[in-house]
Amino acid sequence: MSAASRPWVLVSAAFVKTGGQDRANYALASFLARQGEPVHIVAHRIDADLEPAANIARHVAPRPLHSDLLGEPFLQWLGPRCAARLQRDRPHVVTNGGNCAWPDVNWVHYVHAAYDRTGEGNALQRTRMLVTHRNWVRQERKALLRARLVVANSQRTMQDLVDRVGVPKERIRVVYYGTDPQQFRPPVDGERAATRAALGWADSRPVALFIGALGDRRKGFDTLFRAWERLAKTNGRGPLLVVIGRGALLPEWQRRVAAAGLGDAITFLGFRDDVPRLVRAADMLVAPTRYEAYGLGVHEALCCGLPAVVSADAGVAERYPAELQHLLLPSADEADDLARRIERCLSQPAEMAGLMRGFSAQLRARTWDDMARDIVSASREFRS
Repeated sequence: MSAASRPWVLVSAAFVKTGGQDRANYALASFLARQGEPVHIVAHRIDADLEPAANIARHVAPRPLHSDLLGEPFLQWLGPRCAARLQRDRPHVVTNGGNCAWPDVNWVHYVHAAYDRTGEGNALQRTRMLVTHRNWVRQERKALLRARLVVANSQRTMQDLVDRVGVPKERIRVVYYGTDPQQFRPPVDGERAATRAALGWADSRPVALFIGALGDRRKGFDTLFRAWERLAKTNGRGPLLVVIGRGALLPEWQRRVAAAGLGDAITFLGFRDDVPRLVRAADMLVAPTRYEAYGLGVHEALCCGLPAVVSADAGVAERYPAELQHLLLPSADEADDLARRIERCLSQPAEMAGLMRGFSAQLRARTWDDMARDIVSASREFRS
């Protein structure tokens, strides 16, 4: 059987169009399906676009109580079972991190060994997270050391795999994410003003976006909140911060914003399915993350021509050109430094637009299909 006709088995929690890892997995599955490749998708959630067809088989793993944590054992059982049933056809098997220990391709979007959040929350939460984190790290290490090829989403991720997991560097290939240049692009004439009017954003008031889960401290919203307190004190009404995302800490942050008298300065939109539209209407994005293997939200904002202040050790930061290094935050805990960088960015809109133009076009030139081709090429290269 030729390499081109071997089936593909793709294992991940979700193949949907929202979220970083989920969107990337969807892109790979969609590309393979459109190429006519036989594709077996093993997941809890699968986008309706990837419906069963002559060359697409869906294998849905249970997810009790809609919990990925409770669904993990089912995914870890179903993935190898599907791959084993196709062994006579010598399938290409692509897993993600510790979700399936199979000795083929492991595509890493997040390194659990690189970020420890076990010190967060109350005593019960810390104990539970300690047990869960150790289990994730153990499963991750077992799966990655078995893989013949490890695909990393950034140079930063590759280095974490070498330093913290022990994966030999020669078995790792870095493949950057792509984008949908039709969705994530600079606004056309009149689009930005119309969107801002519909959202109630004054055209004269700068708008910064924060996009991320509010379930823990990893995305750095606590630092951004402190920075916004400073901006509100020194700039009167000042810029508007629009928060897109949800999580267990969302109600607490809403209370803290109200208590601080910042209701006019910070607004929470929760989960949104129109993120490209919102990004094109904003002035900048802020991402003071404490750990980010890559940072697709930042990438997509850049594709829209938005300047994005992001932590310097995020994976996406390694792609910033020299003229945009002032947008990189050395420490995710320094609220005053973050506030200064935000002020500088918002005070120079024309200059920032000029600096962003070439970088934005460069990122838009790499599509999701380009990314998928690179993964397919690497898989076949390592197998030949």
